[in-house]
Amino acid sequence: MPLQPVIFFGHGSPMNAIEHNQWTNGWQQLVADLTAERRPKAILMISAHWYGPGLKITAQPHPATIHDFGGFPPALFAKQYPAPGDPILAAAIIKQLQPFSVTADQQWGFDHGSWSVLCHAFANADIPLLQLSLDSRQPADWHFALGQKLAFLRQQGVLIAGSGNIVHNLAKIDWQDGPPPPAARQFADFARTALKQRDWQALINYQQQGAAAQFAVPYPDHYLPLLYVLGASTAADPMIITNDALSYGSLDMLSVRFGA
Repeated sequence: MPLQPVIFFGHGSPMNAIEHNQWTNGWQQLVADLTAERRPKAILMISAHWYGPGLKITAQPHPATIHDFGGFPPALFAKQYPAPGDPILAAAIIKQLQPFSVTADQQWGFDHGSWSVLCHAFANADIPLLQLSLDSRQPADWHFALGQKLAFLRQQGVLIAGSGNIVHNLAKIDWQDGPPPPAARQFADFARTALKQRDWQALINYQQQGAAAQFAVPYPDHYLPLLYVLGASTAADPMIITNDALSYGSLDMLSVRFGA
């Protein structure tokens, strides 16, 4: 079975789910070759929007589509992503991740961090999908180490994906989409350079970027999914970057794929 890549999607606004734009085109470019014999057997998504104490994985046969937002048009709330779950794979992942303690979750579904991207990347919603939560109690290096632990799934045909934004500061959104603030640009430049140099330690220690990090990552939920993708990558993986731009001043839409 061909080795699956690992992908970080900069997901931005939920409205991208029902729009076709430069961002959605970029997501599609990252998966365009994953058809026929390259098609993933399953997808494991680490989304910024399942962030809280404890480590959990969706384990239902048919998880619901969660509309975890407000103030958007009815068409967005009507959007569904009816991908099947995979309780057997969830159980296997729980076992393989020991000594990490993972709970089989029967309540969560697919939040918009997952489906707003996947409805473009894999529009048929026919690939089994699982979500892994982000344990809010843990430091950045713990999340990176868990990504390393997940890497075995690539050899089993599972696409590992993270969904968030490297720069994500909703309090500083500029709806006029003017020039980004210097702190946003500074952190975006740091992250891009570290990615291209494969300096994972710098990205794990992102808080050392001081005021730029405080602006770009006021809360870690949208940044941490990147660390899972880095952890699951290898030095031999080619890198492809798309959507390398800031949107609305304080959302970095950069997406990156590791693996042929």
